Amino acid sequence: MDVLTVDIRQAGYEHGAPVIRDVSFNVESGELVGMIGPNGAGKSTTIKSLLGLLRNVEGTIAFAGEHRRYAYVPEQPVLYDYLTLWEHLQLAASAYGLNEDTFEKRAMELLERFRMVNDRHRLPTGFSKGMQQKMMLIIGFLLEPDVYVVDEPFVGLDPRATGDFLELLEAERRRGAGVLMCTHVLDTAERICQRLVLINEGTVVASGTLADVRRQAGRPADASLFDCFLALT
Repeated sequence: MDVLTVDIRQAGYEHGAPVIRDVSFNVESGELVGMIGPNGAGKSTTIKSLLGLLRNVEGTIAFAGEHRRYAYVPEQPVLYDYLTLWEHLQLAASAYGLNEDTFEKRAMELLERFRMVNDRHRLPTGFSKGMQQKMMLIIGFLLEPDVYVVDEPFVGLDPRATGDFLELLEAERRRGAGVLMCTHVLDTAERICQRLVLINEGTVVASGTLADVRRQAGRPADASLFDCFLALT
């Protein structure tokens, strides 16, 4: 079952000036789809379009699933200056209607996983980039949505936190959540993504499994995703 269907004919920041065209793909339940492309290719515009942050979008975007809710983990953490880490988590839980017992159980499990229990009453504005990124991941996993939209999740994470993130992502896939992950870490994308969407100059230039992308790029059967990326961009 598809939990996210995207069919954008065109979208942009000003009327009559599209940045992306003919961007179509889907994410199935339990599937991790990697969206890759060079800087300025249209990935961020695509994400903003599907999150409903742009007015000038022509096409259809549909979130499905049991609850029809998603979690967005941005590349740049969103912080409130005067809220502690715990208060950020409480705010997210309140917005999604989590009851107190469920919230506290999930929150403490995630804080322990990312080794941030002792930081829960600190202000995240004083955290390192990696700690701020871990906070955003905790908020996303806290909600247990049908779809995760994750933008450059590996920026600032140390190897252990990266491992924790990938383990949790795999557990969420087994639960049935779909994941759309935008990343420049191509070796990791090649290893963990079931399908790929490669965007260049505002449109999709290849999509499917790695084998599909190799064929579309005209590369041999043993070519890496990096080789395909270079051929298509």
